[in-house]
Amino acid sequence: MVDFVEARKIVEKKDKGMKSKLMSLKDAVKLINDGDLIAIGGCMYSRSPIAALHEIIRQKKSNLTVSKALTSFDGELMLASGCAKGIITSWLSVAVVYGVSKVMRHLVQNRLAAYEEWSHYTMALRFKAGAMGVPFLPTLSLLGSDMIKHTSAKEITCPFTGQKIALVPALFPDVGVIHVHAADEYGNAQIEGYRFCDEDIARASSKVIVTAEKIVSNNKIRREPDKTAVPFFCVDAVVEVPFGSYPGECYGLYEADLKHIAEYAQYGIDKGLEGAKEYIQKYIHGTASHEEFLSTFPLSRLLDRQRTVREILGE
Repeated sequence: MVDFVEARKIVEKKDKGMKSKLMSLKDAVKLINDGDLIAIGGCMYSRSPIAALHEIIRQKKSNLTVSKALTSFDGELMLASGCAKGIITSWLSVAVVYGVSKVMRHLVQNRLAAYEEWSHYTMALRFKAGAMGVPFLPTLSLLGSDMIKHTSAKEITCPFTGQKIALVPALFPDVGVIHVHAADEYGNAQIEGYRFCDEDIARASSKVIVTAEKIVSNNKIRREPDKTAVPFFCVDAVVEVPFGSYPGECYGLYEADLKHIAEYAQYGIDKGLEGAKEYIQKYIHGTASHEEFLSTFPLSRLLDRQRTVREILGE
């Protein structure tokens, strides 16, 4: 993690040339160093870069700090695997119906991991400030809450109005990891539906890894410029990973596999942290790639997730 002056210098020095950044998922994840602060795109289990996170776990990255606005089982996996020493977020639960993450609670209460909690809005502001290259953004949010006491936010008197305001510090991740619908070889990435904090994560991060459902030509990207959420000059690695958010969802392409998410949740309900580790051993360390992970599910199940989203969209 760096300050805003250093962060701006890093972005300014990045190679802005139009060169191919296509690589394997294994090589892309090698851009992440032990001890890095990483930011995860998506929201809960919507368009989370699951394939990339699985590969981080396979490569046994360590001492990472994970940041995400709203976190689901992706955050649990990073903590339970031992890859992450802490997490910065506004919420961590497999899904709302399962309550606060038991894995996180166990690790934090036993001082085995750190949990830094912000509101959902102020997490977005932290990424926004990082994207803007400024040290903080002002807000009325947090005023009157205990988060002022337990975070690095500051309460000051506005020099212009005399009113009390809160200052939310920028977040400058070492690496942003984002999953998108389509990208070209240069890193121009397009997102359908909600973009969440992904655009700001890409601009705030020193390095950016993009996984895409499909790689398309630069001509196709140019024909629909309004869909390009992340421009090529932000990106350091591009990987084609169909079903890269599975068992989560990718808007318009496939719905979340709630049956499998419930299966994962049951591991934690039955055995807590040890249950999550069993899941990781079976489904992540027990598979050599995302393709192999997907092969553990019947093809009909993946096709059903695609069919379901078409029914929802009335196609």
